[in-house]
Amino acid sequence: MEQLRWGTPDKLRGLLCELVSWHSMTLTEGEREFSGKVQAKLKELQYFRDNPNKLELNEADLGRRFLTALYTHKEVKDTIVLISHFDTVNTEEYGDLQPFAYQPEELTKLLFDRIDELHDDAQVDLLSGQYLFGRGTMDMKMGLAMHMGLLEKAAVEKWPINLLLLTVPDEEVNSSGMRAAIPKLLELKEEHCLHYKLFLNGEPVFTQEPGDRSYYIYSGSIGKIMPSALFYGKETHVGEPLSGITAPYIASFLTQRMEWNLSLQENVMGESTPLPVTLQQKDLRLEYSVQTPYRSAALYNVFLMKQKAEEIMEKFEIIAQEAAIACNQSYQGVCLKQSVKPVGVVRVMRFEDLQSHAIRKFGREFVEKVKTEVQANSNWDDREKSLRITDSLMIECQELAPAIVLMFAPPYYPAVNSSDEHLVNKCVKYVREKGLEKFALPVKQVHYFNGISDLSYVNYQDDGKGWTAFKDNTPVWGSSYTIPFDEMAKLQAPVLNVGPFGKDAHKRTERLHMKNAFEEVPFLVEGMIKMISSSMYKIP
Repeated sequence: MEQLRWGTPDKLRGLLCELVSWHSMTLTEGEREFSGKVQAKLKELQYFRDNPNKLELNEADLGRRFLTALYTHKEVKDTIVLISHFDTVNTEEYGDLQPFAYQPEELTKLLFDRIDELHDDAQVDLLSGQYLFGRGTMDMKMGLAMHMGLLEKAAVEKWPINLLLLTVPDEEVNSSGMRAAIPKLLELKEEHCLHYKLFLNGEPVFTQEPGDRSYYIYSGSIGKIMPSALFYGKETHVGEPLSGITAPYIASFLTQRMEWNLSLQENVMGESTPLPVTLQQKDLRLEYSVQTPYRSAALYNVFLMKQKAEEIMEKFEIIAQEAAIACNQSYQGVCLKQSVKPVGVVRVMRFEDLQSHAIRKFGREFVEKVKTEVQANSNWDDREKSLRITDSLMIECQELAPAIVLMFAPPYYPAVNSSDEHLVNKCVKYVREKGLEKFALPVKQVHYFNGISDLSYVNYQDDGKGWTAFKDNTPVWGSSYTIPFDEMAKLQAPVLNVGPFGKDAHKRTERLHMKNAFEEVPFLVEGMIKMISSSMYKIP
């Protein structure tokens, strides 16, 4: 039998440190090169030397690629998809230790000389000798390392189940990698006659509260959407303030109502979404001027469980209407006291209404030209482009001002949940019982992974209308940003997240619990996969 390269905790630790050493911060050259390095690593396995067609690099965007590695057993169709991402956030917070952020063994040793700089919990963990520090150790290269080890072992031992490893770029920003991978999953399904049984992610486990020692598995993933607004007032000179109305004044009424708005919070199966907050609020002018600011914008973050885009837009519109009423009443009161005639009444409209108005006024070709010109600016991301397209159209349609124009800005992560699925319940039961029996590990189920994950793009459930409000009100839809909703709906299999325990993702003290990562979780996931594949276990 072929010798396992990653079959022991020490070898798995070595693989993780090698993966971490390959810099792969989002939107860098390292991210573009990473998938090719993983491919080269997997090519060393005899299975892929014998089956090179089952190991592929596929285009995502901006020169980035995702990788698929498929192990198949000739007698079965049931397939588990192992999902991971390999991009990481930046490392600026490491300061002068930044060169060691991608060298876990060295960084962990160096931190002993800086222990007073760490917060109390990180100090305790460092002194315990149980944690490995470094960018990507927890989020989420350990998940990829574990999946590579499982794929190798399945191929060598000829497990009677198919495993498809999928690792993607850009989870940390727009999930471009996962969105691009959806058609490929359908293609592989047809080409190899696969029956997708489970989408299994390896995102890390987070503590639920300070001092929490439980290990969690997640039977779903929380959703995220960004309702946004362009505030378009009437310009004037600061010496004549009531000859216009400022965008910040209008914005203040909506932002106050969106921030921590309880009507946008969901409570499902005893779990709650975090309250909405403002992610960005800004003036759209690029320079200082004594002209009053009459164009500004805001992005709001809303988490989801059951709600779809249409429901959020409807609620957002109601909140905006209430804000506009309050704004108009307050503004008219000031004008009355100052014996000044108001410049107008703030209206609320969706982006689709603004776009339709502009098409009627100028023609579709003009609107498409506006979008193309904005898209040509490579310095703007999809959020900025969304605001600028809306702003450009409003500049040409000032008869609609003053106004609040509602839209969505990317990204959008639909919520997904499989807590009621029979297979998922069996998997949860297995991990819970084996974790306690083998490692005295207290395992608990969480219904929605709250860190946002690529599982949002599989097993999509919708009646066909829930996402149309997103498509119609996202200015960059169809150009720089799309979501393959129809294809996602064809990937109907339950989801589950079982990953390693760690702490402080995206922080200087990001760290991974070594025993859990290199021994406990690989053992539990391997056993769970074998339980699924066993001929003694039949899923009805």
